[in-house]
Amino acid sequence: MTASLAPGSIVDTHTHTRFSDGVGTFEENARAAAAAGCAVLVATDHLTLPSGPMDPAGEVQVVEAELAAHRTAWEAARDARPELEFIYGFEADWYPGCEENVLRWGANAQVLLGSVHWLGTVDEGAWIDDTSDMTIWLELGPDEVWRRYVEVWCHACESPLPFGTMAHPDLPERMRNEGFAATIDLAPLWDEMVACAHDTGRRVELSTAGWRKGVGDYYPSRGLLERFCRAGVPITVGSDAHVPADLCSGIREAYAHAWSVGYRSVEVPRADGTWESMPL
Repeated sequence: MTASLAPGSIVDTHTHTRFSDGVGTFEENARAAAAAGCAVLVATDHLTLPSGPMDPAGEVQVVEAELAAHRTAWEAARDARPELEFIYGFEADWYPGCEENVLRWGANAQVLLGSVHWLGTVDEGAWIDDTSDMTIWLELGPDEVWRRYVEVWCHACESPLPFGTMAHPDLPERMRNEGFAATIDLAPLWDEMVACAHDTGRRVELSTAGWRKGVGDYYPSRGLLERFCRAGVPITVGSDAHVPADLCSGIREAYAHAWSVGYRSVEVPRADGTWESMPL
């Protein structure tokens, strides 16, 4: 059995490498995490995006042909850093009909993050967080993007896929400072998400990435996080780092933030396949 973590140990449950849309190698990420005093690091490159409009050149995910090389590179980095508990996982981008791909391509994953970045069908849709293409925001407006995002997020949350946690629950906030802030009261939509996470027994992620992306808050924002806390929805904490320098960025501050909201522990995946509730 894996030894319990000391309360408040640094854990980063959401990271990327150059195999998907990051820039670092597994070795570089592991080195940066170890330097930051990280106890548990989870590798979560993007997975299962089909070719076509979602990822025509295979640039933002681990394509099927690279899965073996991906695993081999991760194992080498893990073995070189015995002081670091390095866990193999993927961020599985949810879209209608993704289940077969996720189960087949992610079969070796110890952790799967569920996330939503895409609204629409596989053949016709758009990324909601692509600042180089605002078409969906211009065509639908921020209020309708939010409504559709929450509907799809709840479908992902209700999926039978074994998501260990649901990543960055309020991703549309990414566009708030790009001029696409919602004008409606988001509380009813938040309540839908909270009820869905509670009823399906999901964990949700507290992500520090919003601070690096100009959102001016965590994902989820404080109001939504407070609702998750009151509903008893457990949280994980991750940086969503895409460069080695951002590994473990703001994790300790996120623990303090979670405490101020009312959380007294966070959930941590362990290398033996279990999950641990780590006191803050």
